[in-house]
Amino acid sequence: MEVVLLGEVRAVDAVTCNVMELSPCRDAITTGAPPLKACCDKLKEQEPCLCGYIKDPRFSAYVNSPNSKQIETACGVPKPKC
Repeated sequence: MEVVLLGEVRAVDAVTCNVMELSPCRDAITTGAPPLKACCDKLKEQEPCLCGYIKDPRFSAYVNSPNSKQIETACGVPKPKC
């Protein structure tokens, strides 16, 4: 007996949470400069990890800073609801 499944198959890439992936955002976070495309790309990639960064005392001040909020807006990444 052979079973055939028809339908859409979506591949989901696992994200490795590594705050160093956000290094292209360093200048935007520390100086308030507009984010580079590389920053926005990495921020979108790391979006599932943002709550973990917010909860980590080593990174929460950066993630919750006013500049980070401007970056989220500029990059079209919603503020995570943790």
